[in-house]
Amino acid sequence: METEGVFAPETLEDAREAYESVGPAAQTVVRETATAMDFDSEEYRERVTSDVVETARDALFASLLVVHVGDFESFADWRADAAVEVTLLGSEDVDNVVWHVAPFADAAVAATYQNERDAAAATCRRSAFGRLYRDAL
Repeated sequence: METEGVFAPETLEDAREAYESVGPAAQTVVRETATAMDFDSEEYRERVTSDVVETARDALFASLLVVHVGDFESFADWRADAAVEVTLLGSEDVDNVVWHVAPFADAAVAATYQNERDAAAATCRRSAFGRLYRDAL
């Protein structure tokens, strides 16, 4: 089993701190992207709303969540001992799984895959954010 990512908040307060910490980076990414798209000042004011920056923050935070990557047997072993509710996305008839645990929510999200590890990790992170973090943050 492997682990990758940056944020593995144990508590809701830890999750909120991590989420807040990516705010300035999200603003910078949006500003630099708008500059690269040659937005003038007026277009920037019209199009770069707080919702745009919030979406960037959500995506950045989600993309940095820690995920565990392993074969289905490793996942099954972890799940047997886990005291959290697990949402499994995908088929149990494949060889590999990526999962993220949010202890403060007593929950985890997992995505199965056969060959596309990066896609499964992205799916797992986005789904974990949507299911476990969005409303809490």
